[in-house]
Amino acid sequence: MNSARQAGVVMPVFSLPSPHGIGTFGAAAHKFAEFLAEAGQSVWQMLPLGPTGFGDSPYQSFSSFAGNPYFIDLDLLADEGLLLPSEIAKADAAGEYIDYEHLYRSRLPLLRLAWERSEPDGEPLTEEVLDYAMFMALKQCFDMRPWYEWPEDIRRREPEAMEHYSCELSREIDFQCFLQRQFQKQYSALRQHCRKLGLRLMGDLPMYVAPDSADVWASPEQFQLDEQFRPLAVAGVPPDYFSETGQLWGNPLYRWDEMEKDGFAWWKKRIAASAELFDLIRIDHFRALEAYWSVPPDAETAAGGQWHSGPGAAFADMLTASFPDTEFIAEDLGLITPPVHELRRRAGLPGMAVLSFAFDPGCESSYLPHNIEQNCVCYTGTHDNETLAALISAMPERQLEFLSAYCGGARPRDVIRAGMASPAALFIAQMQDWLELGAEARVNTPGSKDGSWRWRLPPGLLTHKLAAEMRGMTTTFFRRPNAGSEEEIIYVD
Repeated sequence: MNSARQAGVVMPVFSLPSPHGIGTFGAAAHKFAEFLAEAGQSVWQMLPLGPTGFGDSPYQSFSSFAGNPYFIDLDLLADEGLLLPSEIAKADAAGEYIDYEHLYRSRLPLLRLAWERSEPDGEPLTEEVLDYAMFMALKQCFDMRPWYEWPEDIRRREPEAMEHYSCELSREIDFQCFLQRQFQKQYSALRQHCRKLGLRLMGDLPMYVAPDSADVWASPEQFQLDEQFRPLAVAGVPPDYFSETGQLWGNPLYRWDEMEKDGFAWWKKRIAASAELFDLIRIDHFRALEAYWSVPPDAETAAGGQWHSGPGAAFADMLTASFPDTEFIAEDLGLITPPVHELRRRAGLPGMAVLSFAFDPGCESSYLPHNIEQNCVCYTGTHDNETLAALISAMPERQLEFLSAYCGGARPRDVIRAGMASPAALFIAQMQDWLELGAEARVNTPGSKDGSWRWRLPPGLLTHKLAAEMRGMTTTFFRRPNAGSEEEIIYVD
């Protein structure tokens, strides 16, 4: 962890106030980066950027290596002459929240039209991205059914079948490659802009991958699957703060013993791909590297699972040896045991402290600001938490009194100030908490299948007044921004 005291913001790309129904890498993203620079922030934390599958969750992606086509900005395509403004306007979606069904029906035809008007592009793509392009072409061919329901020859990637479908679906594969090149080009421009502003980008590395993904189709030997490629067990977590029956995620589990034999080669490629996108990488569900919760594949809840040993020290040593210049953060929330802390320290990674969990009047929580260590990232809350305003409004009286006494007030700003003052090297707030937004602005409710991943930032809230307030508090607690270029910040609210 960078030893300088710094601050940042959690803001999903899909939540940006871009036009046309969902946040993208276009003007709104560049303006948001400029706002953060003016506000004295050093880190913009995004959620995973992969193509979403079931439930629209960025943690259930069709690929660990590909990018989400929804983040391709349509206006930038129009600037290239690939779309007309009138064509884009016909596909617009109105509403406060993301309408994924509308996006699915309207966005892909526009992107396909842009591809048909584009010049052939030979920019090389990685083997894993090419696997994803073919995977998506095959899904289109087989009515979007999961890959383990495809004909057996292509399920098993038999050479003759691979050659046959590569030829038959060549145009669809080319279209998918076009999307990935556009994603890479637009994201690269955004990242370069952020670098000029002295802003570092943080992303998540989900611990697990989706069962219906190019990752599992292309490398089934890495996962605990039966002969028909069905999971022998699935991932989840036991009963906890979020759910009395635990959380049943349904992701296939890894064959850690086999992965260790080749030095975790698959993971090295996956981490390297993430490091191409981000300056800091948060390893989601880090505790599974010490021990993971294994649930029978036919279970209705996660309550009946069992703990199994993870790769432990071998994986931690691989991180240290293979990625000495990459900055990682361990998401060590939930049921954390001493061996998990020991593994995190062995890897030299900072953990996390979440203020939303801190204010229990009956105990001295390790998440209270005065108890947070320096090698740590202090959060107001993560994408899985309520906003501070919603949390505070529902607090029992004793808890509210304790929070108010500790923070010197009971507004979200008071909690942010307490986190800013903590010893943690990096403090991160949800953008919703700076704006003091309520339950309507929650990003995800774990265990719920409806309403998550849809929040959009209303336009007009990112003002110069707010930026000045954020910069003032950030500098008061000696959280200095990274050194950017000498270019003038041109953010316009």
